[in-house]
Amino acid sequence: MLQSVIFYALAAGTIASAAAVAFSRNIVYSTFALLGAFMGVVGIYILLAADFVAMVQLLVYVGGILVLTIFAVMLTQGIGDVTISNRAVGSVPALVTVAIAGAVMLYAIAHTRWHQAALHAAAPTTYGIGNAFLGDYVLPFEVASLVLLAALIGAIVISRHEARE
Repeated sequence: MLQSVIFYALAAGTIASAAAVAFSRNIVYSTFALLGAFMGVVGIYILLAADFVAMVQLLVYVGGILVLTIFAVMLTQGIGDVTISNRAVGSVPALVTVAIAGAVMLYAIAHTRWHQAALHAAAPTTYGIGNAFLGDYVLPFEVASLVLLAALIGAIVISRHEARE
């Protein structure tokens, strides 16, 4: 019972923060509301016993991307003074799209047979992920690392070439 209450509170907070991101007229407020949305998702991952995904969400999105976005917004002069000339142009198509998408989702929720999985004790997932990366998925893991290395070298070559010009 308590877990359901916590889940619904986290879900409501995440949705409210996401709505604040979408509907805020101030980009600084939108950026800080994005923090609430990301933290709500972290809380939901923790409730699902997905500790690795929760920490990756926390470190990558909250710790990296959100902080970078906040710095970019704060260091850009005059970003708060930007005005949009005509905000009412896309309201009707947006509301129609939201209504259609909501109706499809409600139909899917109402007409789907939901299977209940047996409850199991939460166990750390990092051990299984580490064993998978060093066992069955070692080749794709190493290929991905080589692709990232090639992208990094390519970025260095492109930036050095532009610096020479």
